Amino acid sequence: MRLLNRSAGRLSRHRRGPLAGVVLLLLGLVLTGTMYAAFAPAQAGSAESDAEQIAKGRELFLVGCAYCHGQNGEGIQTVREDTQFGPPLVGVGAAAVDFQVGTGRMPMVQPGQQAEDKPRVYDDEEIEALSAYVASLGPGPAIPEPDDYSIADLTEEEQEDAIVRGGQIFLTNCTACHNFNGSGGAMPNGGYAPALHETDPKYIYEAMLTGPQQMPNFSNGNLAPDEKRDVINYLLSLREQPEYGGFALGGLGPVSEGLFAWLVGIGSLVGFAVWIAAHTTRSTKKKGTAA
Repeated sequence: MRLLNRSAGRLSRHRRGPLAGVVLLLLGLVLTGTMYAAFAPAQAGSAESDAEQIAKGRELFLVGCAYCHGQNGEGIQTVREDTQFGPPLVGVGAAAVDFQVGTGRMPMVQPGQQAEDKPRVYDDEEIEALSAYVASLGPGPAIPEPDDYSIADLTEEEQEDAIVRGGQIFLTNCTACHNFNGSGGAMPNGGYAPALHETDPKYIYEAMLTGPQQMPNFSNGNLAPDEKRDVINYLLSLREQPEYGGFALGGLGPVSEGLFAWLVGIGSLVGFAVWIAAHTTRSTKKKGTAA
């Protein structure tokens, strides 16, 4: 017992001694260095990867985009300087590039009133590189994640409420251009609002976020991210609804329905009336000849 007490006393004195602080400091430095060595290479590699991706995006940009948008994304004006071949891209963000290039609207064959939705030219990796380069020109909206426009993590009741809210927002802000059914419609100066029946939810979110072409910009300050999500899921719900009335006629509303009524409905009646009149005339001539 005495021996144990003496050993414990010596250890206690060493812990209280000046060397104890030095030992603890060294242990802390070793632990910090080990953790840095474990995590720092991954961070450095990530930064290097980002730089490589931006460099690759710049190469693609100079080949396919600089003719209209300038070598540094500053935009290029026409000779008269009242219109632009391509607008400046500083500050538009990665979301604008992902939308325009991902839907095939860019690059355009030639400048025009509106970029057409067509098969895209670049693959996913090239689009990511272009988006990274344009994002490096100035701060702007980032590409949304699937969780930003999905309601899968909500309860069934919450999903129904989200769709109802989205319908109210869409009917208030979007039907003037896209039609109440999301079927699109004509716009001034030769433009048009595209149909949304087959558009990927990510691109709908990016369109609201960036406001391409004649579309208003519904930034997060104007329309909260949850509200954008609700609008998207309202549009998705329309795709699952059956057409109870039979012929949907494109879901374009009273214009197409009225045209169908005039051409098919009244046109059929007029044609039938003409047939009756012609048949009656032939019958009268035959009777007169017999007499």
